[in-house]
Amino acid sequence: MDLTVVAYVIYLLISLGLTVWVARTLSRNGRVFLADVLHGNEKLADAVNHLLVVGFYLVNLGFIALYLQDDTTIADARGVFEALSRKLGVVLLVLGVMHLGNVYALNKFRRRGMMALDRTPPVQPQGYAGPQGSWAPPAAGH
Repeated sequence: MDLTVVAYVIYLLISLGLTVWVARTLSRNGRVFLADVLHGNEKLADAVNHLLVVGFYLVNLGFIALYLQDDTTIADARGVFEALSRKLGVVLLVLGVMHLGNVYALNKFRRRGMMALDRTPPVQPQGYAGPQGSWAPPAAGH
């Protein structure tokens, strides 16, 4: 068997395995984070989590497939290792960037949700401060 084909098979096996592992890790741990971001709405958290995982798979598997082709001819075992290290290194960097992008986006959603909660006053105002700063007591009987 041609060593280039051997390198392709090893590259695909390792890349696919890494993609599945990272996606499962993101899905499992991201669900808890999404539930917090979405204020305990478990059903919506599961739906968003699933959509994020599908998008993660599509982008990464597409990249792995496009990056498979290599114009160099591999002549020996050293060439196999060099080609694999180059290809897998790039795949790992792309997986890392995708992971950081997901975490950044989720954190941004979480901050936006927390800011919305902070805008709500803890208690209703008890009186009215006039334009000159004078205080008017609440109406009688309230």
